[in-house]
Amino acid sequence: MGRLLYSINVTLDGCVDHRSALADEALHRHAMDGLASADALVFGRVTYQMMEDAWRPPASDAMPEWTQPFARVMDASRKYVVSSTLESVDWNADLVRGDLATAVTTIKAEHDRVRTGGVQLPRALAELGLIDEYELVVHPRVYGQGPRLLDGLTAPLDLVLTGTEEVGSGVVARRYETRR
Repeated sequence: MGRLLYSINVTLDGCVDHRSALADEALHRHAMDGLASADALVFGRVTYQMMEDAWRPPASDAMPEWTQPFARVMDASRKYVVSSTLESVDWNADLVRGDLATAVTTIKAEHDRVRTGGVQLPRALAELGLIDEYELVVHPRVYGQGPRLLDGLTAPLDLVLTGTEEVGSGVVARRYETRR
């Protein structure tokens, strides 16, 4: 069975709004390395559409040169999109409908390393106990607004710290595994 990793940028006050992150070349390189290590990505509709709008060519061609390696990896990545409202997807993607636990368990069985991001879908996956690893990319910033990390969980998650990496600009990636 493959492993599902949830990676998210988070501020010191727990905000996970993508606009709250301090995006620079080091952060994009870190994110690209994570994407490149994955066999597949699982996104909800909002994250998929946000990524597609920014990173699918030709939109990504207008981004700074230092973002192009990330854009190329994102473009080539195998994607699964969980949505009950989209009629179809493309961009190396399959639409996922039906029972979330069954669908994601099947994806994990077909791929060794699966990554997810975003806000709503990861909360549902955490509730189902389907996330094996958490990567919190912590930014030295207090944003003061926006969605909070896994806000609304019905039960606490017990995690074990497995690694720490300095990304640059004061950003630290902390890796945790779910305590089973």
